[in-house]
Amino acid sequence: MIKNQKVFILGMARSGIAIAKLLAKYQNEIIITDLKEPESNVKKELEDLGITVIITEHQDEILDKSFSVVIKNPAIIKTNETVVKARKLKIPVINEMEASYSFLPKNVTIIGITGSNGKTTTTTMVYELLKYSNRKVHLGGNIGVPLASLVEEVKENDIIVLEISDHQLIDMHNFKTDISVLTNLSEVHLDFHGSYEAYKQTKKKIFQNHDANSLAIINLENKDAMELTEEIPSKKIYFSSRQKTDIYLKENAIYVNEECIIETKDIKLKGNHNYENAMPAIYIAKMFQVKNEDIQTFFQNFGGVEHRLEYVTTISNRTFYNDSKATNNESTIIALDSFKEPTILIMGGLDRNIPFDSLSSHLTHTKAIICYGQTKEKIASFAEQNHLLCYQKDTLKEATLLAYEISVENDIILLSPACASWDQYPDFETRGKEFKEIVYSLKEK
Repeated sequence: MIKNQKVFILGMARSGIAIAKLLAKYQNEIIITDLKEPESNVKKELEDLGITVIITEHQDEILDKSFSVVIKNPAIIKTNETVVKARKLKIPVINEMEASYSFLPKNVTIIGITGSNGKTTTTTMVYELLKYSNRKVHLGGNIGVPLASLVEEVKENDIIVLEISDHQLIDMHNFKTDISVLTNLSEVHLDFHGSYEAYKQTKKKIFQNHDANSLAIINLENKDAMELTEEIPSKKIYFSSRQKTDIYLKENAIYVNEECIIETKDIKLKGNHNYENAMPAIYIAKMFQVKNEDIQTFFQNFGGVEHRLEYVTTISNRTFYNDSKATNNESTIIALDSFKEPTILIMGGLDRNIPFDSLSSHLTHTKAIICYGQTKEKIASFAEQNHLLCYQKDTLKEATLLAYEISVENDIILLSPACASWDQYPDFETRGKEFKEIVYSLKEK
């Protein structure tokens, strides 16, 4: 527990602000810093709590050996000057989730979900299903609610369900889950980690501090996930959409061991990737005595998570889908493979120096690509190599309006960027919300 210490918080995003507010209640001297001015009401709220807010491009100049700990935003790279200086000064560098963990009461069950794709959907499924168990359950982490914001609500014997990103796992040390889910692994975020091996080893930290009483739920069909977890000490449970194991898909139904839990015709979300997302959630629900009929009712009605292949609306028999969370090729492949109808694909965003070649074999139903943002020229070149009609635009709004203009009845208009949002947006949520606003404005015309 961080108490009566001098704390340096690097980054004022949601997690930085949340941990600053929490630590202010424990007699800590806190400095929080960022490159950009926060909203005036946020700054005032922090300063009213006795927190010093400093906006500067030279954050490393503020840090000295008088600080006990540096809490950094997960998106800040390890080569950041302040982070490097902290390590030279032998000041521990952690993140908000690690700091918050030390404030949790005893006997709390922590369920952590990570993976390259599907983690948000799986996290949401786990949380919603556990509501049926009449247990007190909290939802947080990378899904949008910092753990620091939940600490004061959590009581002994509660359950916390956390989506945990690789960026968050980097600065984890003492943090421990009781149940960890690894949905899958693929080559993403290499610009941040430097190599796929470094990325995988970071993901492995979801199992750190596990023992034989800890549970690991792993995708049997993902070779890299299987190899990575060979030597972890956890009790291992496997799920598969292809073969019989602890949780598996067989003859259009999902089984836990030998028990048929739900038929796929009763799951609103379709596709093997969604059935794989559901499997860990179903297993955990069964662990907490959620009844099969409650599991069935949930999946009959669960239509997915916002910005994850989210149905927006249909206008003049053109159907729009918001898949803004698709920040890598693998996510966009899943989206493309979900449709048999003619599809106009909207792509673009931050250039992470990753080629788009892996999309090539999944463009069977794609009639045109409209690209925008930092990667538009690279995407246009990719489209030309695949003999696809392609248009370049500067903004998402221009791309969306053009997609509608060139579409015909029964077309799918799909935002699935395959790129991070940070060239034009603070996050994928903002990008997805703007897309939906643009689409709804078309409906009003």
